[in-house]
Amino acid sequence: MNAYEDIKRGERGAWISIGAYLVLSAFKLFCGFLFNSSALKADGLNNMTDIVASIAVLIGLKISRKPPDSDHAYGHFRAETVAAMVASFIMAMVGIQVLIDAGKGLFEGSGEIPNAWSAAVAAISAIVMIFVYLYNRKLAREIKSQALMAAAKDNLSDALVSVGAGIGILGAQLGLPWLDTVAAFVVGLLICKTAWDIFRESTHSLTDGFNEEELLDLRSTIAKTSGVQGIKDVKARLYGSHVMVDVVVEVDPNLSLVEGHKISDTIEENMRRHHNIMHVHVHVEPKMSIH
Repeated sequence: MNAYEDIKRGERGAWISIGAYLVLSAFKLFCGFLFNSSALKADGLNNMTDIVASIAVLIGLKISRKPPDSDHAYGHFRAETVAAMVASFIMAMVGIQVLIDAGKGLFEGSGEIPNAWSAAVAAISAIVMIFVYLYNRKLAREIKSQALMAAAKDNLSDALVSVGAGIGILGAQLGLPWLDTVAAFVVGLLICKTAWDIFRESTHSLTDGFNEEELLDLRSTIAKTSGVQGIKDVKARLYGSHVMVDVVVEVDPNLSLVEGHKISDTIEENMRRHHNIMHVHVHVEPKMSIH
């Protein structure tokens, strides 16, 4: 099983996010002061908050790589889900702050007009974060990592913040300062929506929720197993990015213990081959005839 290797690959994505945020935050803060752009300064400070979110994801991935011990017989994979939840809280705080700042800008009005070059800085930052987002999203899907997907969505939200900053700067240049407020509100709402989606998915996983359609797919694969005459119960839950399945199947009551065990082995192998599920608990019961 290469689960721990996949998590290690996920750590690489978290490090890339941290590196990108460190460089971009310094770049934006420097250019913000150089070009007199409050939007770039705010965006740079936002990146420093994103560093905290990425570090939380990295810590969660590192903890989830710890092997099973006496207190965690199934391993520490759920630390990854907890990290995704922490990232959602940080994203929500950023989104709310963006909305608050937009509200202040609406009532206080715009200050000095920033240099047009600051819009180019915002555009470059957005492009960089879009590439980081695409990389982390692809990697998260490959290794099925909730935490890294949360980091990827944070990358996307940061790109949107930079786009919003760029629109605000251009609006100031064109004499349309209200563009800044509109862009900020839209970006703030998108960030809050993304944070809510990550939080909802994390809590669903932590409370042993599981997609019903996927459960039906698992049930169908088990039902096609040779020797299975009925399925009394199928349960599945997420443990980090890994699925754990408990199933009770009915077989011919005249089968020997060895034959029943072979059916269990076949079910486990089918789960691995067709669904990449490594943890399957099979309970075999005799099918009782009804008269």
